[in-house]
Amino acid sequence: MNTSFTLKTSLLAAAFAVMPFANAASMAQADYKADKIRINAEYKADKAACGSLAGNANDICVEQAKGKEKLALAQLEYAYTGKAEDQNNIMKTKAEVDYDIAEERCDDLAGNAKDVCVQEAKAAETKALADAKLDKKVGEAQSEASDDKRDAAYKVAAEKCDALAGDAKSSCMSAAKMKYGKS
Repeated sequence: MNTSFTLKTSLLAAAFAVMPFANAASMAQADYKADKIRINAEYKADKAACGSLAGNANDICVEQAKGKEKLALAQLEYAYTGKAEDQNNIMKTKAEVDYDIAEERCDDLAGNAKDVCVQEAKAAETKALADAKLDKKVGEAQSEASDDKRDAAYKVAAEKCDALAGDAKSSCMSAAKMKYGKS
């Protein structure tokens, strides 16, 4: 059985279960609290369902339940705040959850096969965390570029206003400041 495929499949299913949160922003506080309670209840039910399993299968099942909860809470937080930082946290959480589950699956192996399995899990986590860091940097760069463009457009508008005099100039500058978010 390909553990990487099984891991990805189970995590994708968990991610799709809470996907509506990923695109929303600024949800009502009452909805936030209710969803937090629902996520906790789902975690308890998922963990209880693991009780029928034994050994490492139980450990894997519990780790999957924890991971599903962690990811759902990260997505809920982003849905509530809409902050880019919380969106980036979803990627970090997913990387950590994937690693934890993969590492637990490695416990079924022994010797070099186990060592290779753990190293593959760690490499996948490192790659996912690097991708999250890259996405964060790209987002920051886009924000900075947007600010630079807005500043440049404001300078052009201000220069055009300088050709005017009196109330026309004041009105032009006020309009430019409002349009480009200057105080």
